[in-house]
Amino acid sequence: MTSTGTSRAAGATASGLVLTVLGAGQFLMTLDSSVMNVSMAQVASDLGTTITGIQTAITLYTLVMATLMITGGKIGTILGRRRAFGIGLVIYGIGSTTTAFAPNLTVLLLGWSLLEGIGAALIMPAIVALVAANFATERRPAAYGLIAAAGAMAVAAGPLIGGAVTTFASWRYVFAGEALIVVAILLVLRRIADVPPQRVHLDIPGALLSAAGLGLAVFGVLRSSEWGWVLPRAAGPDLFGLSPVFWLILAGLLVLYAFVRWQSHLTETGGQPLLDLALLRNRQLTGGLTMFLAQFMIQAGVFFVVPLFLSVVLELSALGTGIRLLPLSLALLVTAIGVPKVWPHASPRRVVRAGLVSMLVGILILAAGMDLGANAGVVAIPMLLMGLGLGALSSQLGAVTVSAVPDEKSPEVGGLQNTATNLGASLGTALIGSVLIATLSGSVAAGIASSPEVPAAVQEQASTELSSGVPFISDTQLESSLADYGVPPETAEAILDVNAQARIDALQAAFSLAALLTAGALFATGRIRR
Repeated sequence: MTSTGTSRAAGATASGLVLTVLGAGQFLMTLDSSVMNVSMAQVASDLGTTITGIQTAITLYTLVMATLMITGGKIGTILGRRRAFGIGLVIYGIGSTTTAFAPNLTVLLLGWSLLEGIGAALIMPAIVALVAANFATERRPAAYGLIAAAGAMAVAAGPLIGGAVTTFASWRYVFAGEALIVVAILLVLRRIADVPPQRVHLDIPGALLSAAGLGLAVFGVLRSSEWGWVLPRAAGPDLFGLSPVFWLILAGLLVLYAFVRWQSHLTETGGQPLLDLALLRNRQLTGGLTMFLAQFMIQAGVFFVVPLFLSVVLELSALGTGIRLLPLSLALLVTAIGVPKVWPHASPRRVVRAGLVSMLVGILILAAGMDLGANAGVVAIPMLLMGLGLGALSSQLGAVTVSAVPDEKSPEVGGLQNTATNLGASLGTALIGSVLIATLSGSVAAGIASSPEVPAAVQEQASTELSSGVPFISDTQLESSLADYGVPPETAEAILDVNAQARIDALQAAFSLAALLTAGALFATGRIRR
């Protein structure tokens, strides 16, 4: 072999290693949520918590990433991207190990929601910069495409991996396996070319303000099903006669306003703001970011609700739940990769609109199909349509945002994009989940109060005990609880019927909200370039 041929082979090997390492990092970041969604019922049972507790963990995981993503990118600039990537992996690995051995919800929140979220906030911005450092300009689009494909593969494989491992062993092995993958990546990390550190100033006040503002607002949404949106729920806390949710969201918005004013002040006085607000005046960029936010709100909300129908209402195993989600996963993967290849010059605006319409039709079919006689087959066509829609959006939005600004601004755009996606996922899980639980609670309370088979004493006791919310549980779990309380068979049967109808009402309400969000997103597509 000639020296030129040898160098090409060596270069191909090195490029392959870089793509493998960075792709594995992207795969890990995307895998967690899809695994957790199909295993919610089992995780809640193992940890002695409720579906609302798992909803909290999922929401806080994406919220931690959203609030720290821009800050994580700045830290990567200061430390060097490879070092930030390595530190993020170590934190993420510690979080995965902690999660694998979590005995209760508190430790799960520490390991998964907090530590893994912090690690991901350092890893994801570094991946974008390390691709640029290791590939020539003409090879970067293909490299970015393969990294995005790794994320799509995680979405596709996550439900099956999580379902199989949870069904035949334990969900804990997924997180233990993640820790092993982290160790393997760290062993070869030095073979990746670094992006040298730069002398920049970290805007600590800005980082604190952005994290606090987003955190307060999303936490308020998350607690709305238990505390009420404006008026406090019975037996719930209140502040000046209003629900704490109102004050949390108001405080979050005011803190975010203070963040924007602080960033403007730094820009006007020659400082180094955390976020260049001039980027937000770019119509194409804000259009892409808005669509990312909407996509992940809808995706996370539907991914939260559909597994509940399959695993709790129908009581399918985690593997059975993962198999029913396979049409979505495969359609998303095929569309995300196929659209740019088959229609490389298609109008991004037209593709995004077609994707939203496909998602909307799928969600409406889901909402219409929720009734007491529904079986697992009702999700097949909707999941296929959802996958086609999400894949269409995924094939366009990354290019829309990156092409909106000069190359030197790409890292900042990457931070904004990751913030939008994770904030959308956090809001989607919190908002749609809160509507689901609130509807369930109201429907159960009304059903028991109006049921002639439920004695007045039981109705009175139920109205008191259910005032703080109703857990989303299966018939098997409810039967066991009623038996433990010594409820007579006739009364127990009536309560089971009420709960079954209430779950359907809650699912329909959640899917209806997802449909409204999808229809609303169509209005923002005018900012997407043709």
